[in-house]
Amino acid sequence: TETARLYVHYVVREDAQLLYGFATKTERELFRHLISVSGVGGNTARMILSTYSPRELQGIITAGNAVLLKNVKGLGLKTAQKIIVELSGKLTGLGDADTALPAAGNGEKLEEALAALVMLGFAKTAAEKALRGILRENPGASVEDLVRMGLKSL
Repeated sequence: TETARLYVHYVVREDAQLLYGFATKTERELFRHLISVSGVGGNTARMILSTYSPRELQGIITAGNAVLLKNVKGLGLKTAQKIIVELSGKLTGLGDADTALPAAGNGEKLEEALAALVMLGFAKTAAEKALRGILRENPGASVEDLVRMGLKSL
């Protein structure tokens, strides 16, 4: 038997009880920040986190890039701008401990392999998650190895 850790956010409403599950504490914290913004509900926050990794989202908010943020399905420019205004400055230091990033130099390999998998038709977020896991276990893997292992796991 394997053990897995799942971070949850539990919502109790008059008409429903909802559980949102996350792979990392950082994702859960970002979700909680997002739903604190007026006009952003659980489903919208989930769509944002499905479109962008926690690090990408933090970068978008820090840079104030509302145009990139509004690429999320169902998110308008005004809401994207509101998210940036309300969350900029609140995300510093968020999740430094559990954002499992590849070692220095592996970032370029990750980007190349990710671009290859996306061009083959795989979803960016799923491919990125798979590649990060592969890189964690095989830090010395070449781009070709990453693509090959990525194809197997997707």
